[in-house]
Amino acid sequence: MQTLTVKVQDNFVQDFLTIIEHYKDKIHLAKDANLEYDPYFYERQKDLQQTIDAIENAKMPTHDFNTSMDDLIAELED
Repeated sequence: MQTLTVKVQDNFVQDFLTIIEHYKDKIHLAKDANLEYDPYFYERQKDLQQTIDAIENAKMPTHDFNTSMDDLIAELED
């Protein structure tokens, strides 16, 4: 069995379900749990992966938290 993703316009969902009703023995519908809890899950996942890649490729600078906090505290104390 193959898995496909089908995007259906909100106002067409019921019609789509009616159409595929005739093929219920050949089609299995399942909701994506990731999208059920977070409709932007895959966009966020892509953004996170791009950030990770940028850090790993040294395209995005990183800072040591403790050093940065020490510098901030010193600056606030002045």
